Amino acid sequence: MSSSCDEQFKRHYEAHLKHLRLKGLQPKTIEAYARAVRRIGAAFDGCIDDLSEEQLLEYFSDLLETHSWSAVKLDLYGLKFYYAHVLRKPWVPLDLVKPPRGQRLPDIVTVEEVRHLIQATQTLSYRVFFFTLYSLGLRLGEGLRLTVADLDATRRRVHIRDAKGHKDRLVPLPDRTLELLRRFWQVHRNPVLLFPNRAGGLKAAATASTPLDRGGVQVTLRKVVEACGIKKRSPRIA
Repeated sequence: MSSSCDEQFKRHYEAHLKHLRLKGLQPKTIEAYARAVRRIGAAFDGCIDDLSEEQLLEYFSDLLETHSWSAVKLDLYGLKFYYAHVLRKPWVPLDLVKPPRGQRLPDIVTVEEVRHLIQATQTLSYRVFFFTLYSLGLRLGEGLRLTVADLDATRRRVHIRDAKGHKDRLVPLPDRTLELLRRFWQVHRNPVLLFPNRAGGLKAAATASTPLDRGGVQVTLRKVVEACGIKKRSPRIA
């Protein structure tokens, strides 16, 4: 990478990050769009401000050899954002990349499979977490972000904040779920988080400022699913 391209790329990449944050995008989208610019920057030695359509066509064709359509599409959108907000330059037509049309339905486990899965989960925090996801119909991230203040025991509802599309919603709170969460809170007593990080043990959970680790939850779920003999590609319990 030439020194001029290197310095300019670093400046523009930092500006890219600032624009991403200021546009209020979700953290996962920010990381995906930032990764897109880092990846194409590495491919063109940082000189990415005047790429031709032919260069982009070649780049995305090569990227598709090693990455999924979803990753390619995210990289395309990330670079488009970079051109629009950092360079203030026109972008090539979006039909440069057109993933094949298709729709996959997730493998939803049955009620009996969920019962078996929850009973087979040995770690208390994960067992309560899986039950809460299922009973409230939440996504993984929504469950991890739950706080004590989100539970409205009087009205028997839960306030789900900053869900998909930056929208909040209210979901019913079953009595059984409320009682389970109350008993679970008595175990960790974190004043803010419903599912505090358990890395430091029970004592540390009371003062933890972060929720359960997403990766740890996913790994545990896969292991329990395998142990239960549930034969589904990407099982979801919510």
